[in-house]
Amino acid sequence: MKSQQRRSEILSLIGNSRNPVPASFLSEKYGVSRQVIVQDVALLRAQGYVVISTNRGYVLGTGLGAERVFKCRHTLQELVNESQIIIDCGGKVEDISVNHRVYGKLSARLELSTLRHAEELYRSLVSGASKPLMSVTDGYHYHTVSADSEETLDKIGNALREAGYLIEI
Repeated sequence: MKSQQRRSEILSLIGNSRNPVPASFLSEKYGVSRQVIVQDVALLRAQGYVVISTNRGYVLGTGLGAERVFKCRHTLQELVNESQIIIDCGGKVEDISVNHRVYGKLSARLELSTLRHAEELYRSLVSGASKPLMSVTDGYHYHTVSADSEETLDKIGNALREAGYLIEI
């Protein structure tokens, strides 16, 4: 199989998948190394495709129409509730970031589009395997949230404000 055909199939596969597609799966499927898959993804990005790397694999950009950054503060125990508010209002939590006084901006992709994803994140954080990013800034953090429209983002902002999580910037 030629490399261009493989990249086309990779794009189709991750674009049609409901779940992230791991690089290890792609390397096995196409009989190439993981590094070749990483290079293929880099070339797809250079062609303008929005291929996002998550800790569970590759996903194609959401195509949702609007994005906004919300500054929030809450405890770890309120993480699932915050995510549920965003998801129930029609949004997707794309990432989390904090502004660390020494290291600067630290961020991580989340891709939380279902309550189950938020619950899995919470369970992994309370297991003690790692500390949440917001713990280094006393609970203050930023989320990039995507939705179908600015009106939906306004609705999300209002719901986060009502819950006491939104910090006005």
